[in-house]
Amino acid sequence: MPFPAYAYLPGAAPHPTRDPEGHSYQTGEEEKVETCPPDDWDSCAPYLFGVDLYNAGYLWEAHEAWESLWHKSKHDRPQAQFIQGLIQCTAAALKVRMRQPVGVERLGAQGTERMESTALAVTPHYMGLDILSFIEDFREFVAGSPTSTEARPMIVLED
Repeated sequence: MPFPAYAYLPGAAPHPTRDPEGHSYQTGEEEKVETCPPDDWDSCAPYLFGVDLYNAGYLWEAHEAWESLWHKSKHDRPQAQFIQGLIQCTAAALKVRMRQPVGVERLGAQGTERMESTALAVTPHYMGLDILSFIEDFREFVAGSPTSTEARPMIVLED
């Protein structure tokens, strides 16, 4: 899927879906998301697109890509915790751009804790991600009081 025309920053650009000038306004891109079994992560388009968006710096858009997947996964607590953790880490990185350090710290802590619970309950390598390595890097990123998202850890997926 193509990336949006811009990375949305609340308060600085038209809202992507609510504003007629938004990059996804009435585009019909809202699709029905089915469940995504954790073992089939590599064929789960919303998950993979969210990873690509995050890595490319489209933080708000990555959150949106994962949101419906998170709702569909609520029957599977470890997966729901993992996806919610990704969403919160992404929101923490977005708070860096918004110059809201308290939000960076709070969301970073919540997100990494949720992801860590999946690593401890199921496996440290989940849906292609080495969770423990990512959360270690993300916690280090947050602890450094970032002023830019350039140093955020990338999401690297492996079989």
